[in-house]
Amino acid sequence: MWNTIKKHLENYPERLKVARILVENGLSIKNSKIYLNEIEIPVIRIARVAGVDKRTVNETIKTIKANRELRQIFEGLRSAGHSLKEIAKHLELGVVEITPVDARIPGILANSAMILAKNGLSIRQAIVDDPELSPEPKLTLIVEKKIPGELIPEFLKVKGVAKVSVY
Repeated sequence: MWNTIKKHLENYPERLKVARILVENGLSIKNSKIYLNEIEIPVIRIARVAGVDKRTVNETIKTIKANRELRQIFEGLRSAGHSLKEIAKHLELGVVEITPVDARIPGILANSAMILAKNGLSIRQAIVDDPELSPEPKLTLIVEKKIPGELIPEFLKVKGVAKVSVY
């Protein structure tokens, strides 16, 4: 997906910045307006976050609207929803953050989930960064209670896992 977006906007670095903000936040373009699911987001807010003026955001929207391939991507984007990661400690949940050698190696999520299941830990939430969008994609698993430190070596044995953090 990102390669498609980049292909159409690479000659316009500021528009590409706007597109990245839209994608990273799951913001869609419908009827020449920006939405977070069903909530309209003012153009000026996107401009501030992207570090551009609102004309650049409007030009990005026009470019997206005029291009069938981009329009299909941005009309269909939706926010993935809430993340418990930042409040896990407060809720007494456990978090394991896994950095892969290469996020395209199959089985990292499945094998990590099996480690948790074998140890009686139920996954409340799984968040996987898109390797096309994130320079250092991670797999974050949030579980019902604290994760014992002795599970770290087990996670590190999973094919493709480079680094593990538990908190």
